[in-house]
Amino acid sequence: MKKTTTCLLLLILLTKTMFAQEPKAPAYNDPKMDWWKEARFGMFIHWGIYAVPAGTYNGNKVNGIGEWIMNKGKIPVADYKKFASEFNPVKYNAEQWVKLAKEAGMKYMIITSKHHDGFAMFKSEDPFNIVDATPFKRDAIKELAAACKKYNMKLGLYYSQAQDWTYPGGSAIGGHWDSAQNGGMGKYIDQKVIPQLKEILSNYGPISVLWFDTPTGMTKEYATKVMDVLKQYPDLIYNNRLGGGYSGDLETPEQYIPATGYPGKNWESCMTMNNTWGFKSYDTSWKSTAVLINNLIDIASKGGNYLLNVGPTSEGLIPQPSVERLKAVGAWLATNGEAIYGTTASPFSYVSFGRCTRKKDKLYLHVLKWPVDGIIKVPLDNKIVKASLLAQPKTKVTYKKAGKYLELQLPKKPVDSIASVVVLQIEGEPAITVTDPIPSFKKPATASSIKSDANKASLAFDGNGKKGWIAADGEKTGWLATDLGKPTSIGSIAITEAGTFDKFVQRFRLEYKDGQDWKTVFEDKNIGAGYFKTFKPVIAQQFRINILETTKVPQIKQVQLYFDEE
Repeated sequence: MKKTTTCLLLLILLTKTMFAQEPKAPAYNDPKMDWWKEARFGMFIHWGIYAVPAGTYNGNKVNGIGEWIMNKGKIPVADYKKFASEFNPVKYNAEQWVKLAKEAGMKYMIITSKHHDGFAMFKSEDPFNIVDATPFKRDAIKELAAACKKYNMKLGLYYSQAQDWTYPGGSAIGGHWDSAQNGGMGKYIDQKVIPQLKEILSNYGPISVLWFDTPTGMTKEYATKVMDVLKQYPDLIYNNRLGGGYSGDLETPEQYIPATGYPGKNWESCMTMNNTWGFKSYDTSWKSTAVLINNLIDIASKGGNYLLNVGPTSEGLIPQPSVERLKAVGAWLATNGEAIYGTTASPFSYVSFGRCTRKKDKLYLHVLKWPVDGIIKVPLDNKIVKASLLAQPKTKVTYKKAGKYLELQLPKKPVDSIASVVVLQIEGEPAITVTDPIPSFKKPATASSIKSDANKASLAFDGNGKKGWIAADGEKTGWLATDLGKPTSIGSIAITEAGTFDKFVQRFRLEYKDGQDWKTVFEDKNIGAGYFKTFKPVIAQQFRINILETTKVPQIKQVQLYFDEE
């Protein structure tokens, strides 16, 4: 019996050493995440030879984002590789990029070392790289790494581990379209991915973040080979997109801000300034500075980081509209950075005036909608040590208790036209007087129709933001309803349509049920992403969005109904 037990134990130990074990996802307070949580704001850079066609192939505009032009345009491998001979970014200045990021208030930079097209922006043994395949013949990653080190900027690298549209065996969403892409994925992993990961992690360090993407075809076996490389770098942060069952250190919502963040987890919203990641010459749909600052505040208030993208040109220049907006965000942060860096999520489920961040005994109230009467209400019952404006510390902010709320009297005019910050220093832990979560969060939902169970009504109220509700094929109108469980005073709503830039809905109503009848709260036109409206409070148990006109099948990704301040 003893001999059998001993053999069994040895077998178990041997088995454990034969296979890489997935490290447990780090706790929120894991020391290696400290700098990242302090940072709150980073720059994403999508740059490669796709900047040469810049969204156009054979004289035709190609639908989709710039870096996907090869896939969307079904460009043959041999033809796509010719873009490398035209890639000569002589105006690239890594130090200027790092200085711009610092001026914008960013604390780390993540650049595409290899995107899905397989082109490496660094010197590699694989010849399809910026040094060996272009007239530029300079290592862009090496120069950026040196500049980051010089100016004390954390550097991260994006690496497409699964998709590779120019190397035999690399995966491709939608499948291969050129016989030159055919091959074994295992061979691609062994011959290209593993060697290149070793190159970027050993030649440009220290690398702070490794950013994987689209794990199409990544099995546990392939991902484990990657993890065998990563485990040699215990302080390296990697995201949740490796595949093969490895959860990573970060949740990575793309092009949206989750309704409630990811409580207890580290997360980062990556977003573009226009409609594309990689440069497209004709994409001029730039978000305003106000939207970018509001996004930063919203993300920080939910405990996340904001990874904001730039897509440089084939000359090596960050587009001027991006530069202008980054400098404007930086100017706001120069005054208000204390309310962003190193903060934690808001202790409140909702405040009507904007958002809140926290740092120890200070609550930072980000006033996005300046009240006409100068009064904002905070559901708080703490003793107040001090109340002041962050930008004008000497400006007096008076306050008084009013029922469940603390009322703060602000100046008649905002300090900042986009977001003014009130600093509330309190004694003890926040004593929240209104603790209800978002009333509609995970409440029962119904719809006029659904495309499938993967698009059922309840997904629009789950706070996840990944799928949402889609009506049945062919529908041109439809409704999405929720039951709050009890009559509730609702005073505002936030809606996100299908995608970040989609505005299919042309006319809709918010309605509430009164007896057997649905009555109108308000009627409006487009929804898009980030729709928010405050209205005269309505007390009801059931509410619905009634889509009356749309250019596509009705679909809503997320809805949040917010209670009114009583």
